[in-house]
Amino acid sequence: MQRTINVLITGVGAPGVRGTIYALRNHHEAYSLRITGVDVRTDVVGRFLVNRFYPVPQPQEPLYIESMETICRTESIEIVIPQTTREVNVLSRHLDYFSRIGVQVMVSPWSAIEIANNKWMLLRALENIGLPVPIYKLVRSEAELMAFADELGYPRQPIVVKPPTSNGMRGVRVLKPEAWDVKRFLSEKPSGLEMSLPELVSILRRGADWPQLLAMEYLPGPEYTVDVFLGNNLQCAIPRIRKAVRSGITFEAAIEFRDDLIRCSLQAGRHLGLKYAIGFQFKLDDKGVPKVLECNPRVQGTMVASMFSGANVIWLALKELLGECPVESPQGLKEALFYRFWGGVGVCGEQVYEI
Repeated sequence: MQRTINVLITGVGAPGVRGTIYALRNHHEAYSLRITGVDVRTDVVGRFLVNRFYPVPQPQEPLYIESMETICRTESIEIVIPQTTREVNVLSRHLDYFSRIGVQVMVSPWSAIEIANNKWMLLRALENIGLPVPIYKLVRSEAELMAFADELGYPRQPIVVKPPTSNGMRGVRVLKPEAWDVKRFLSEKPSGLEMSLPELVSILRRGADWPQLLAMEYLPGPEYTVDVFLGNNLQCAIPRIRKAVRSGITFEAAIEFRDDLIRCSLQAGRHLGLKYAIGFQFKLDDKGVPKVLECNPRVQGTMVASMFSGANVIWLALKELLGECPVESPQGLKEALFYRFWGGVGVCGEQVYEI
């Protein structure tokens, strides 16, 4: 007889929710899942993919935790799986609170989350243990940005700027002296990723205060994401090359078992004290050396891709939270491809159509 596990997934309006649900439902063990979804918005596609849906306040609002507790008690939730960075930040501070009501949260302790979600703190921490990172600096003024850009060789060499704490490519820019010309303007769709340094400075001057920015060298090689499971008895890492990315979302990926990426990801995750299902992003420099860019200390949007290679990272994390700690590494791992496409849900009355 199958045991039913009551799971709550947050942020079910996120693009990756379909993959998360697929990874949870498609396993080969004697469990069935009843999934409750929550989101700060009401009209989100995930509400039609779960068994029950509830709207919740913004994570930073005082009533968020109280609302989550009420839902957990009503639906007899055993495990909460956060999918958004803001909810990870809040829930990691309340692990003991939820544990007291019998709910386990798939998130690392706040001491680890604080570093993992701050790109500047992350690079400092990993640089200190000898992992390869880009040349970087936290710049706090226009003068510091201009001086560091000159140090990195701009305009001969592109540079990258991003907020220390952000997600979904918000605030990320590749600075090039001639980011767009007429040919590119007429032939390419706008991505908003590239601009010149003077254009960025012009924008930032319009604010009341100059924002802190993480500036770093531009790495010209391919970008990789590594899906990582970190448990008490088992750790594994599945690298995938991001072959096509749109608005920060992977649309084409290929599993590629690079030993250097696996080794760096596991070492970084253990050093930071991270747990369960997490991810790291790397980019190769001009010599082919992978350098850490950032960490996602949560279920990643395209983490479902790893299950097609034979390692269902999300399911492994759920089993860890159930106290059934996996001890045997996934066997027969193989390279695999993942392609994302535009789908949708049609709703007419009580009838739901998935396309």
